Amino acid sequence: MMPRCPHCQSFAFLDWTACGSCGVELGYRYTTLSFLQVHPEGTVADGDTWRTCSNRDWGCNWLVADSEESGRCFSCRLSRRLPDRDDTIAWEKLKDTGIAKRRLLVQLFELGLPVTPYYEKEGGLGFDLLSSLSGERVTIGHANGIITLDLAETLDAYRENLRVRLGEPYRTMLGHFRHEIGHYYQWVLVTSDEQWAACRALFGDERASYQDAIQRHYREGAPVDWADSFISEYATMHPWEDFAESFAHYLHITGTLATAAAAGVILSVDRVQGIIDHDVVPESDYSALGIDRMLDDWHWLSLMFNRVNRSMGQSDLYPFTLTEPVIAKLRFVHELVAGS
Repeated sequence: MMPRCPHCQSFAFLDWTACGSCGVELGYRYTTLSFLQVHPEGTVADGDTWRTCSNRDWGCNWLVADSEESGRCFSCRLSRRLPDRDDTIAWEKLKDTGIAKRRLLVQLFELGLPVTPYYEKEGGLGFDLLSSLSGERVTIGHANGIITLDLAETLDAYRENLRVRLGEPYRTMLGHFRHEIGHYYQWVLVTSDEQWAACRALFGDERASYQDAIQRHYREGAPVDWADSFISEYATMHPWEDFAESFAHYLHITGTLATAAAAGVILSVDRVQGIIDHDVVPESDYSALGIDRMLDDWHWLSLMFNRVNRSMGQSDLYPFTLTEPVIAKLRFVHELVAGS
């Protein structure tokens, strides 16, 4: 999650088009999860020539290889529908959405999850990134591999109004991507009868009427004791949403731990005696270490991150509680991801 500038070796943010330290122009090569220095004539690496995406003027910093025979990078090619080109307001919001989308894809690659485009396979992954600000009705959701998001959610005031109105402790564009990709991977990763039986035992039977569940949820709200068994109120609506919320939180946790690991963060027992009884050393990959180790690291790191946020007068970075039923759901997700 923290690549380096190929010129000066400084840490580089995933959305940078130029190094903040030395100023060289950068392009992200998704096949190696690393930056290359951009040259006008193209940059040769591993026998291929890499060039900037044709959407670079709209904020995309990914590269595309000549062998791909496209002017658009892999991330941009996954976008099935976009606003009209003359809708410059919507395209400005698309720049911000693109950052979250590319961050999602990088994490999927890091976890080793399969990403098959919609144009290669029926039910493959694709994105409809549309704007309700343009007068179009946009319903955020997932259907047959296609994830639809509303670009209006990049507006802080708009998104915050919805967050408060819906009683959510957390609402971001990256969170939307991680939730909706959970719907996609439920159908990609849960394939055998045994897996579906285990999934239904934890999350409930997804074959229950979704429309009835929606109406019940918005009429009655979540059960009073929802926090005992669910990660969020929205997760109580339907087994689909419970799985997607659990998957999103798995990505929240693993993504933040990977960033902490790349930054060299360690909680030393010598520095915080009486609080922890062992050094907490986050890892970038927990596939072999198991979820118990991952969640132990996360328990202590999230407490530290929450205190950091409060030091800046912000809300907690991770304002959620992981109960045993929720941990069981995260364990199921971890086994799916590790097994992929």
